[in-house]
Amino acid sequence: MRNLIIILTFLTLTQVGYSQFQIGVKGGISALDIGVDSLRITDPNSVDRFVLNIENANYGFFFGLVFQMRFDWFLIQPEVIFNSNSVDFRLQDNASTQASKILNETYQNLDIPFLLGLKAGPLRIHAGPVGHVFIKSISELKDLEGYKTKFNDLEYGYIAGVGIDFFKIMIDVRYEGNFSRFGNHFNFFDKQYNFSQNPTRLMASVAIILN
Repeated sequence: MRNLIIILTFLTLTQVGYSQFQIGVKGGISALDIGVDSLRITDPNSVDRFVLNIENANYGFFFGLVFQMRFDWFLIQPEVIFNSNSVDFRLQDNASTQASKILNETYQNLDIPFLLGLKAGPLRIHAGPVGHVFIKSISELKDLEGYKTKFNDLEYGYIAGVGIDFFKIMIDVRYEGNFSRFGNHFNFFDKQYNFSQNPTRLMASVAIILN
């Protein structure tokens, strides 16, 4: 949250000094790519207890504020975005004779991208780092024996994308990568697990400039 306060303070100060300052609201959808992977989870006696597979990475949604400062063809664009994604897992409990079942986890973060870009006419290209501030999760895995969650308060990634502007409308398509592996919040029987791939997202959004 300290980073968010610093960014907003910076924007307030620079708004006075630069005429090409814009604020907008945006929203969009995202497709999460985790790859094909599975986890074999052992109990305290090192006996295989659960097999956890990724069944489906559902489409996510996001909305928030965009701030843009332009200096001729160069632009600085911080954003503050609420993001929600969910993933379906297929769980096989080796201690049970029941068939495998589908369990869902939903993740909510406050994303803070800080993008640098170039603009030529209606076209834009931009890239930069993004911070993911954890807000909360809703999980159907919580009732499993030995299951705990331990999310990092802040994780980092990167964004690269292109955009096109029509009057006060901004359309963007972006690719986002992350430096943390998916599932690193999983803790079964006091042992941490994660899937082998760092998650990526493809995002599409529309923003409306307010000033």
